Amino acid sequence: MILTVLLILFLILNLILLGTVIFLERRDVGATWAWLLVLSFLPVVGFILYLILGQNLSRRKIFDWKVQEKVGIKEISEYQISLLKNNSFPFHDERTIQYKDLIYMLLMNDGAILSQDNHVDIFTDGKEKFQALFEDIRNAKDSIHLVYYIIRNDQLGKSLVELLTMKAKEGVKVRVLYDDMGSRTLPRKFFKSLIEAGGEAAAFFPAKIPLFNLRVNFRNHRKLAIIDGQIGYIGGFNIGDEYLGLNKRFGYWRDTHLRIIGRAVYGMQTRFIMDWNQASVHDIHNAKHYFPVIPPKGETDIQIISSGPDSQSEQIKNSYIKMINSAKKYIYMQSPYFIPDDSLLNALKIAALSGVDVHLMIPNKPDHMFVYWATYSNVGQLLKNGVKVYIYENGFIHAKMLVVDGKIASVGTANIDVRSFRLNFEVNALLYDQNLAARLANIFREDMEQSSELTFEAYQQRSSMIRFKESISRLLSPIL
Repeated sequence: MILTVLLILFLILNLILLGTVIFLERRDVGATWAWLLVLSFLPVVGFILYLILGQNLSRRKIFDWKVQEKVGIKEISEYQISLLKNNSFPFHDERTIQYKDLIYMLLMNDGAILSQDNHVDIFTDGKEKFQALFEDIRNAKDSIHLVYYIIRNDQLGKSLVELLTMKAKEGVKVRVLYDDMGSRTLPRKFFKSLIEAGGEAAAFFPAKIPLFNLRVNFRNHRKLAIIDGQIGYIGGFNIGDEYLGLNKRFGYWRDTHLRIIGRAVYGMQTRFIMDWNQASVHDIHNAKHYFPVIPPKGETDIQIISSGPDSQSEQIKNSYIKMINSAKKYIYMQSPYFIPDDSLLNALKIAALSGVDVHLMIPNKPDHMFVYWATYSNVGQLLKNGVKVYIYENGFIHAKMLVVDGKIASVGTANIDVRSFRLNFEVNALLYDQNLAARLANIFREDMEQSSELTFEAYQQRSSMIRFKESISRLLSPIL
């Protein structure tokens, strides 16, 4: 009798939730239909899943944006907007002028200031990236700020904590931020030595109740390292032995990461401080201290773009669409997951149908099964429209890179999928530099030599089982 009453109550709550999803939540239509399917066919389980995965953060104030005001970022952003409006922006490289509408959009929606004095190094190999990062950490004199989605309790993770502990003992201010979901296997005492040495560590959106986190669907997927406020790292590598190619399941780990020296680091530092102040009980109050004067080191123009579920404007996705729409010759894309919404998918189709040479590279193996088959389903739509798709065979490709015409490029943490656009907290570097973009394009071409091309004819010959997996994954893709 009691079970019957409870079941009826669950069904009533489920009906109320269905009405809420349809009429009150301003969600994407695809996500709405996906949740309706889950709630209809799994009335009890679906209700619990919605409580955990279906929250909407876009109307909530999560970050204290006053940090931007304190360090002058907001003032610079407003000044740059006024210059662009008056066509009086002092571009150092006249070739960047053709993208002033993109620059303006990101200034308006994200406060992403344009810096024009940066030097950039590119890393595609984990051993080289971490060798450089560890060397910069050893040379740090004032502060070390790290945020990573995944930090593993393995040899690389332990070596990092050991080095950070040493720097903390030297008097360097060390702060480490990690995502509670991505780094869920970390033991509680992992950062004990660092904290005892005076360093700090904090988890982003930690579970208030063990094994039950209502915000588990919203993850800080950013990977940033800022050394002394002057050197910044941004890209796809997390902290773990697999990123050194030591995991037999994935083999060689192919990723893309940038080391930046220049005023673009200010945007990265601002993002870290805002994330840190949200997650830690020890806020950074003297923010200006972490924005030293940085002498010009290069000539690369950069905007640091961030996005997350707290924002109703999908800045990173919109930057991808603007870049795609600007293409005249070619588009090179690399992403471990490819689950775009209709707006980005249509932009790629239109580019291909307009004669632009569109190339997409994805992995040959899944690290998330449903996401893999949803990716395959979307790839099929592109193949029909003449997009060339390459399957990377030399291990696992995790790079998040977009290059257009060898003139402009984006490298960062955001995959080309709905999760990165709407659910994760992400950060990308948008590079306006023909030499740098050309180098990234050449890296893509080198990766093509380690890849096999998936033709439309081969895709059509896939088995009935694969077609079934694609169909199920495509229905769930808006909420994966």
